[in-house]
Amino acid sequence: MHAFLPHAMLLGIGATALLDLWNLALHRLFKLPLPPWHFVGRWFAGLPRGHFVHRNGIAQSPPVAGELAIGWVGHYLTGIVFAAALLLIWGLQWAAQPTFGAALVVGLVTVGAGWYILQPGMGVGVACSKAPNPNLARGLNIAGHVVFAIGLYGTALLARS
Repeated sequence: MHAFLPHAMLLGIGATALLDLWNLALHRLFKLPLPPWHFVGRWFAGLPRGHFVHRNGIAQSPPVAGELAIGWVGHYLTGIVFAAALLLIWGLQWAAQPTFGAALVVGLVTVGAGWYILQPGMGVGVACSKAPNPNLARGLNIAGHVVFAIGLYGTALLARS
């Protein structure tokens, strides 16, 4: 058990960092907006106060002190939780002998966390249904989680050597 948390942290941080590099590349190459981590932080900050849904959109909710930092920390903690889920399901031995299939399953299944928890909570609707271009947003969500899966797998391979 003492190896579980360090492995989950390493895998989650590595995979999330690759996702951030992906988002930066999309921003620089295609001028797509960067993820609004300050709004994610605002959403996370509301949870302890019982504010789970921002019906009029998170942008209409009052700013919270430190929301950008809260968003970034929440983003990386979420990556660690998803990596921990992978290790709980496939076992710690997965980190020693990683398979891309397991990482891809986790990557694709966790799209649901954004579609059914975060996005409705931020007032964007289920699976970005209220976004200006829902299909583009959904496609980017799926692609991002595939990149996250590549990050899980790649980090595990790098950590083995």
